[in-house]
Amino acid sequence: NRGLEAAIEEGLVNEEDVESIEPNASGSDRDDNVVALAEEGFDLVVAVGFAFSPGIDEIASEFPDTDFAVVDGFAAEAKNVTNLTFREEEGSFLVGAAAAEKSESGTVGFLGGQQGTGLIEKFEAGFVAGVEEVNPDIEVLVEYIGDSTAAFNDPTKGEALSTKLYDGGADVVYHAAGASGAGLFKAAAAQQQLAIGVDSDQSLTASPEQRKYILTSMLKRVDTAVHDSIEQEADDSFKSGTQTFGLSEDGVGYAVNKYNDNDRLLSSDIQSTLDGLKEDIINGKIKVPAEP
Repeated sequence: NRGLEAAIEEGLVNEEDVESIEPNASGSDRDDNVVALAEEGFDLVVAVGFAFSPGIDEIASEFPDTDFAVVDGFAAEAKNVTNLTFREEEGSFLVGAAAAEKSESGTVGFLGGQQGTGLIEKFEAGFVAGVEEVNPDIEVLVEYIGDSTAAFNDPTKGEALSTKLYDGGADVVYHAAGASGAGLFKAAAAQQQLAIGVDSDQSLTASPEQRKYILTSMLKRVDTAVHDSIEQEADDSFKSGTQTFGLSEDGVGYAVNKYNDNDRLLSSDIQSTLDGLKEDIINGKIKVPAEP
């Protein structure tokens, strides 16, 4: 919502002209919610999550005067649809490098949510590449929770698989598993090992007991993408197709906050290393793979 809030503060949109609808836990009402917003005549409907894509393929043609922006989308080409995608592999590369810098056991782990769509595999590929950039001898253990969207909402299994990764020797585990990642932080605190969050700065929402084990988080700047879409709508410059946000567009990054900005977690030396790698990626010196 930060992108929307910024747009309101800048006067790009009036607060009274904004409506937000949360889907149910199963997501079975996704399409109904999109239709409801379109029927109300909103100029722009922002759908957060790739699972909205199939429905918007059908809905967009029924509402040609409404523009649709799909975060992580793969909706079909249409003049009133934009897919807001991210180079998650680039941000994951940086936190992979951080994991390698901190690992003492020589083993780190990756916990993925839904396997098989190609999206979470981007996180895995970047993470592994970042680890190997710092130390090619480090082993990376990988676990996925499942092959459906339910894998993003199973913290119990997330905890079990995270514990398995720690028991397998990993001393830093990175998750790209949505709400299932809560299980990682629970396991990290129990095992007194490090964890890496995803999408937002998860140190800011974790409990004090869990927070002290969160090394950093891979930031996925959905706010940047949403703000840009609102700005385009306000300027009558809506861009259909696919827009991609990476390091050079400030679309991904890593989190530094008052909890991890210290030698115990993310030291200034590690931050300097990550910032150097960031510049190398932006300048094209390092090519980050998007597939494992």
